[in-house]
Amino acid sequence: MRTAYIALGANLPSWAGPPAATLCAAAKRLEEIGQLTARSSLFSTEPVGFADQPRFVNAVVTLKTDLDPHTLLKELLAIERAFGRDRLNEIQNGPRSLDLDILLMDDLEIHEAGLELPHPRLSERAFVLVPLHEIAPDLRIAGRGKTVAELLQALHQSQTGEANAVVRMESDQWRAAAQS
Repeated sequence: MRTAYIALGANLPSWAGPPAATLCAAAKRLEEIGQLTARSSLFSTEPVGFADQPRFVNAVVTLKTDLDPHTLLKELLAIERAFGRDRLNEIQNGPRSLDLDILLMDDLEIHEAGLELPHPRLSERAFVLVPLHEIAPDLRIAGRGKTVAELLQALHQSQTGEANAVVRMESDQWRAAAQS
């Protein structure tokens, strides 16, 4: 089995409800393609890039799976579509009902059109590093020679005045799903 770290994000409602409910339902769908072995808390995060949109709800999960990276990516894109995401007709970095990204998969390094592992912007995004740090602070990033904790520390040192960029949220639904 392979270990993948998957980022989940949403800032628009889906058929499952508001973004937090969407992430809960998406996590259940991920259990159909592997075993969730860890989940971060949910975080309310400022949008990156296209700023004129609602805050996001983000999380990271650890998924044990037999799928290879390409098949996993296809499955994640299918889950996004099932929650109403239309990647072809959306604004880049704009609002979305669900975003699923493979951050890491074992120690694989892949640099292909449509699939890069580790995720190419992993070290630049607090909305990914903060929840990843919560579940795997000592995880060494393939090809980077640094741990998640080291990347997060470097990111915090380079950013100032972003105290509300990533804020932990309380969600009984998310917590209950993690315990079941």
